[in-house]
Amino acid sequence: MAGHEFSEPADRKRVADQAAHPEAAEETRHACDPAFQHGVVVGFDGSTSSERALAYAIGMARRSGSGLIIVHVANRLPTTVWAGCEPPVFVDVPDHRTEVLGLELACADYLSEVPWILVERGGDICHELEEVGREYAADAIVVGSTHGLVGRIFGSVAGRLARRAQRPVVVIP
Repeated sequence: MAGHEFSEPADRKRVADQAAHPEAAEETRHACDPAFQHGVVVGFDGSTSSERALAYAIGMARRSGSGLIIVHVANRLPTTVWAGCEPPVFVDVPDHRTEVLGLELACADYLSEVPWILVERGGDICHELEEVGREYAADAIVVGSTHGLVGRIFGSVAGRLARRAQRPVVVIP
């Protein structure tokens, strides 16, 4: 089955008191396809560890008869633009990697076994994976392990997610 891509802006507005502003609260809700409720969320960025996590998540979704929610958290780093004597301006630069990943996934034979969607988010990886898991009432979140110096210094995504998630987290080495 072909996947679908749902892009969401990095600057989603949150409403503190939804009862006071019901029309604004309606904006923050995301229309989730019911076919993917209680599915398997997997973080994917094209790295080797995320490819292993995707393979495991496909098997998990196939065995449970659920959908697969592939999440790519885009790199939206502020870039400074200097215009002469004007103070620097910060511009949100989108990550076009999601489009490339979506095309690669759409052509992948191994994804034909399960229904899947690709969701793009911007922001903190742990927060966004947990948020997608909450929105879809996911049965589990699957991530690849982080190797290298950055993960040792700042803490791995898998470790931070396992400590704070409200649903099972499966870490694939």
